Amino acid sequence: MLQRESIYYHAYASRDPRFDGVFFIGVTSTGIYCRPICPAKTPKPANCHFFLSAEAAEKEGFRPCLRCRPELASGNAPIDDAHRIALLITHRLGEGLIEGETSLEEIAAQFDLSSRQIRRIIQQEFGVSPIELIQTRRLLLAKQLLTGTKLPITEVAFASGFSSLRRFNNAFRSRYGRCPTKLRKEATNSDKISDSSEISTLQLTYRPPYDWEGILKFLSMRTLKGAEWVTEDFYARTVSLGNHKGWIKVSHAPQKNALILEFTHNLTIVLPTLLGRIRNLFDLSAHPDLINAHLIQDKLLQQYIAANPGVRVPGAFDGFELAVRAILGQQITVKAATTLACRLTEAFSEKLETPFPELHYLSPTAENIALATVEDIAKLGIVNTRAKSIIALAQAVASGKLKLEAGTHPDKTIKQLISLPGIGPWTAHYIAMRTMRWPDAFPKEDIAIRNNLGGVTAKQAEAMSQAWRPWRSYAVFHIWQNLRKTNE
Repeated sequence: MLQRESIYYHAYASRDPRFDGVFFIGVTSTGIYCRPICPAKTPKPANCHFFLSAEAAEKEGFRPCLRCRPELASGNAPIDDAHRIALLITHRLGEGLIEGETSLEEIAAQFDLSSRQIRRIIQQEFGVSPIELIQTRRLLLAKQLLTGTKLPITEVAFASGFSSLRRFNNAFRSRYGRCPTKLRKEATNSDKISDSSEISTLQLTYRPPYDWEGILKFLSMRTLKGAEWVTEDFYARTVSLGNHKGWIKVSHAPQKNALILEFTHNLTIVLPTLLGRIRNLFDLSAHPDLINAHLIQDKLLQQYIAANPGVRVPGAFDGFELAVRAILGQQITVKAATTLACRLTEAFSEKLETPFPELHYLSPTAENIALATVEDIAKLGIVNTRAKSIIALAQAVASGKLKLEAGTHPDKTIKQLISLPGIGPWTAHYIAMRTMRWPDAFPKEDIAIRNNLGGVTAKQAEAMSQAWRPWRSYAVFHIWQNLRKTNE
């Protein structure tokens, strides 16, 4: 199997949605061609032919799969509308691990769909009903909490989304053939992590290699003092999710290929949302072997990847927070932008008591900033044009018109961002890269990237970057990291 075909086969085997629309698979044993996200059983490598378009597959006599429906895949976007909506719905459901007709109707309304359409989309994409999907996720989270924390069984039940202890016990016993208390007793001491009376701890695994030092350095340079605290060993921050407030601390356990998350017990009820945000912030779901195998084919990137194969693209714990930080960073140094962001945090944040003197503010909300005047923000040393831009952004987010979260449609959201005053293509792509977890974002206007490519124009940089698709975000971070090391 050729190198390119080998990469495609591994991407297909992993069902990574970020490859959807990039290539198609023709299966010689069935005469059918599929998308990389097709849920059907993975065929043997010898039976797979790979095509860059549906047209090319049909020209060779393959018929479109009726299950994954290749006609729905967009030409160049790794996530098409149908699958993207399914992922977003799953994310919404999973955030609260909720069930019931009312909840489903509320989620459906966010997508201008009916609950019946939601059921059909979930069934089509995942092969289960919404209730079955959420039930599995709730039980898996419960297993993690039972074996990884000392939370009382009742708290585990509610944190996992069950409305009563009885329903939790019944569901757990039915699925796993044992009661929750028995599983906890069977958990070995070596797998447990000690909890305190107010703090719980969980492991979040990743696929190695993982550049923990690099991601901490990146976050450290952009720390919101008072709301974040970054050292050489850990990342900590205050958290506000709905009405639930607390703090978290994230450290590294390389021997377990995991990050260790400490969180206050008052965040237990919003744990599904919290875990999702941590995984996004630290890019824990990346497939470095697939990404590196693709990017290393470019001579420019070979030395960077060989030197640091564990590079990750840092996400955002809060999309609005990151977008404000991106606006403040326009045409000034990272250090200067961080200073302004800290002033904004102090002026518009709610105070929060924590055991750490370094953490005493919550991050400013879009709702608070939306009510500010240009003068309120400008007096912090922020120029009027950026003050107007921040207020416009806050109003768009607070109204619900703009969603800055993982899984949202990148092209649509980038256009929305550019339509706001003071936000250009570079800022929009940077926001997409980190808040939407878009692996193919490319801020072609970035002067550092263009200089690294030989002093090329933005148009030339865009053309040269085509070889990196659909992992251009990772290529960008390799370049940025190399430049940072060169300047150190």
